[in-house]
Amino acid sequence: MAMTAVLATGTVPAYPVHLTAPPTPDRPSRGLWLVKWLLVIPHVVVLALLWAAFLVLSVVALVSILATGRYPRAIFDFNVGVMRWGWRVSYYSYGALATDRYPPFTLHDVPDYPAHLDVDYPEHLSRGKALVKWWLLVLPHYLLAGAISYATITLGDERGRGELIFEGGLIGMIALIVGVALLFTGRYPQGLYDLLLGINRWTMRVTGYAALMTDVYPPFRLDQGGQVEPRPAPEDTAYPPPLGEPVAAPAAQPARPASVWTAGPVATVVAGAVAVLLGLGTTTTGGVLLAAPDDGFVTSPTLTVDSPGYAVATETALLEGAAVDDALGLIRIRAEATDGGEVFVGIAEAREAQAYLAGVRHTVLRGALPGGDLQRSGAAPATLPQQTDAWLASASGPGRQAVEIEARPGSWVAVVMPTDGSAGVSAKVDVAATFPWLEPAAGALLTVGIILLLGGAAAVTLGVRTASAREHR
Repeated sequence: MAMTAVLATGTVPAYPVHLTAPPTPDRPSRGLWLVKWLLVIPHVVVLALLWAAFLVLSVVALVSILATGRYPRAIFDFNVGVMRWGWRVSYYSYGALATDRYPPFTLHDVPDYPAHLDVDYPEHLSRGKALVKWWLLVLPHYLLAGAISYATITLGDERGRGELIFEGGLIGMIALIVGVALLFTGRYPQGLYDLLLGINRWTMRVTGYAALMTDVYPPFRLDQGGQVEPRPAPEDTAYPPPLGEPVAAPAAQPARPASVWTAGPVATVVAGAVAVLLGLGTTTTGGVLLAAPDDGFVTSPTLTVDSPGYAVATETALLEGAAVDDALGLIRIRAEATDGGEVFVGIAEAREAQAYLAGVRHTVLRGALPGGDLQRSGAAPATLPQQTDAWLASASGPGRQAVEIEARPGSWVAVVMPTDGSAGVSAKVDVAATFPWLEPAAGALLTVGIILLLGGAAAVTLGVRTASAREHR
């Protein structure tokens, strides 16, 4: 039926996401664009909160689509309003620089503002597509957008070295060119205006599709310029139109009540969405902290240590302060020779370890950066490590050897070396510790996260229900 209607009217159908602007830009001032980054800060703050709500409500819409095949109208209107607000701010600032008229703080369409955005409400949406279109089906658009939205400009010198002079998105680069043109000529290049509108139009189409607002796949094209008038469609026109065909003007939509999303419901939904996102982060952090310990220890990644000398020693680790006993429980160091031979690992007070290693050729580990280790010259140790009493804790033998000590204030050094005192050390080492506060902290984070999730969900539900009730009055 839809195809018949298209062929009967003889016009190419418009995509359901309609981004419109005048055919030509306003007459922006020469220099205001230099400070618009400052002027839009209030909008950036508000939009950050609104996009958080957009994300949460899109998840709610996904659940609704899977259950009913419909996008809740109140949520749809809110999300379209967020996109509309974002487009107005982009049109004013560095998405187009096409007007000096400050964008209004509202989700609703402002008829006399030059930038407009609307989305046709879908009466029914595919349940199956809802599961995959926001990440899988739209992936080609994501890849292309990523490829063209990042750009750099470098200048090379006579030695071939490049100096970076610009790094950012394609839209930002074009806006910079527009700004320079305005600054020196006072004129806005029409071709760049048309191109910016095309890129923004494509971006918003992909956003609407990924946000589940339509099942119509976004076309791979830039419909440049302002609002395009309908034109006769060629025979056998399919939907969507072929590459390069301009779109028809959007069909008139039924009037929507302007008061559905007032300050109260919007504030309630935004606060609830922020609480939900904070709750997700807090709950995830608590869960990670709870699951992180292995046998009660939080273990570092395994590090391979090497030395041509007779030992590998750590830098002096200084533990001080009354909170050491509360912050740390046990400290464990494990070592295993990479060749399967016997290995010694010991922990000693710094002065004892340094006294044992005095005159011994060994390596001191200094941070994680390559080449930062300190090589100490010397000879073989006079005494095998396991035969001295310098160590507070030590272990030696084949396979993985582990030592544990209780954390207490002081200066400590760990040493790894072959048990036979021979030169050449190569071992896999990891360090672990227990944290007495970790489990209570994880429990507290989980509790707070659950409270935030429940409270945020309740606030979002209340805001959406309030808006829906006003819609049906």
